[in-house]
Amino acid sequence: MRRKLVAGNWKMNKSFAEAEDLLNELYDALESKTSSNVDVVVCPPSIYLEMAVDFSETGIISVGAQDVSKYENGAYTGEISAQMLNSMQVEYCIVGHSERRKYHNETDADIAQKTNILLKHEITPIVCCGEVLDERESNNHFNVVKKQISDSLFHLDPLDFAKVIIAYEPVWAIGTGHTATPEQAQEMHAFIRQTVEEKYGKEIAKKLPILYGGSCNAKNAHDLFTQPDVDGGLIGGASLVAQDFVTIANAF
Repeated sequence: MRRKLVAGNWKMNKSFAEAEDLLNELYDALESKTSSNVDVVVCPPSIYLEMAVDFSETGIISVGAQDVSKYENGAYTGEISAQMLNSMQVEYCIVGHSERRKYHNETDADIAQKTNILLKHEITPIVCCGEVLDERESNNHFNVVKKQISDSLFHLDPLDFAKVIIAYEPVWAIGTGHTATPEQAQEMHAFIRQTVEEKYGKEIAKKLPILYGGSCNAKNAHDLFTQPDVDGGLIGGASLVAQDFVTIANAF
């Protein structure tokens, strides 16, 4: 059975005091209410990672970064390396989020480099893929997602690929209030699993965690997470409200 996972992407939100308050609220709420079968990950802004790691020492939550440099180290002002993240005991890292693709012009080649460097430093990549509205409306969404996955991940050998998590995020549903229906989410997740099976075989595809991201909230999480190929969520805005995030983590 695939393990379930819910990751909260805080994006560029919260002051230091607000971040500390949210972590305290999450800790208190998760301590008694979350199934032991669900891994809960928080991905705060990088300047709060050390504080989040302190909370993770209890084992109730794990910590992920929102991005990583594609370079090992050096004169790259403002960048954060995978080695740095590893040294802080950060366990996960989001790679290729649609906002990074849109606002920072990240390519699949960039995402491949970042995935490589995370795996080298024993950090689990959460690799995002997904289509924009025009691509869905033109019925090209399957081709878009397949190309993103192939170009960013299919260079990996089977052992390394087995360490990756994929997050499907329909871009037209991020921060818009629109959400893919459970049937749409399941259709794409099943397609992703089939695409992986064609490359790496049934066993690896069967074990691959695939998360849904795109206006997932406390009200719709259960319907999304009970789909057979949806293994959890990459949560945006709802992860900034402790009780909503805990409700989502318990939605399986």
